[in-house]
Amino acid sequence: MRLPKLTRRTFLKTAAAGGAAAAVVGVLPGCTHTPDEVVDADPTVVDASEAESALESFEEGESPLVAESSWTLPLGNVLRPSEGTWAPVITAGSSATPMVKASALSLASGQLLEVVSAPLGAAATTVIYDVRCSDEVYAWVELDLVTRSWALYASEFADGQLSGETKTLWEGTSDYDPAPFAVSGSRVIWQVQPSTSGSKTTEHSFCYLWHAGDADAQSVVESPGRFATAPTVSGGAAILTPRVHDSEGVYYGATAYSLSDDLATRIDQLVFPVSVRPFRATRVGERFLVSVEASYSSGGLLSGMGTYMGTSSAGFVKLDREPSECGCGKGDVFVIKSNSSYLVLDLAARTYSSLVPTDRSVDYGEFPARVGECDQFVTFSTVKDASTGYPASVAVRTFRL
Repeated sequence: MRLPKLTRRTFLKTAAAGGAAAAVVGVLPGCTHTPDEVVDADPTVVDASEAESALESFEEGESPLVAESSWTLPLGNVLRPSEGTWAPVITAGSSATPMVKASALSLASGQLLEVVSAPLGAAATTVIYDVRCSDEVYAWVELDLVTRSWALYASEFADGQLSGETKTLWEGTSDYDPAPFAVSGSRVIWQVQPSTSGSKTTEHSFCYLWHAGDADAQSVVESPGRFATAPTVSGGAAILTPRVHDSEGVYYGATAYSLSDDLATRIDQLVFPVSVRPFRATRVGERFLVSVEASYSSGGLLSGMGTYMGTSSAGFVKLDREPSECGCGKGDVFVIKSNSSYLVLDLAARTYSSLVPTDRSVDYGEFPARVGECDQFVTFSTVKDASTGYPASVAVRTFRL
């Protein structure tokens, strides 16, 4: 196997607050899926006329989303995608130090709890960059704003608080992007890939998986170049987009791997036409939910800007709108972000509807905190004060699918 040439410090790192230490997780040798693995799927090139356009063919109908709860949070809170009853939140600090804190929002009660009060990195220029969690694990990336070095940490998580020893899953330099990552159950899944502007641009990229409590992580997927999208988890699967058919050209394959055996089994794959780079990728039920942010000169259906729901064997429904965030849904219902709000598509009923945005939120947009298959849709937005017009708070809404 081609081993990654990655810069990774192997000493224990002392936390800035409380003098705690984050134990370093090792990586087991070997990789489950390498570029030499046989890829069965051919590139999906179909005529654009073979896909049904939802906005042209469907009728406008009632939204299947049922309003559930709403809460108001202080300004400066940003929700990130999650799968369970806790949503990870990036919270603006009350002062320059720390600039950012990591929090968790209970989607049952609306209670916002502080989880990581300060970065573990010793440098004063280190900030909490991104967060994810399940109901069992909390993970976060810290970034040094000056050197661009970064680290990925994780800990067991319960009742809105860290409940185990914090582990250092990875440390990288500016030659590698801060890790895109996802959390599902007891697992943290992350990608290590070279920066487009660093000195390691020709290196392979790798996806790793770690279980809470384990001393080692596993290398599970290798890509000869950068992954096209961040990892997502949906309905018992992890969806990655490595490069495939590497000897034949630049092809990306949106690939669903089974979570039950730690990504050892490939469930399904959608290979894009040559040179087409997908923008977002996940899965709802048996259908892929993917988007392309630019139109390419060739490649048929999947080379045009828009969002696509379906499979290479069963065909696709397309949404001819510029894509934004990764979508979600349940069964035949898909929730896809439009410019200021959402379109809700029911493929079985052949209807579409809109989710009206929160009052005074259009200037700053409304964003989803769910990805892939879910029973509950969560959205948040920055809301302006009615009298001053300045940003004043963050509104969170939940809906039952």
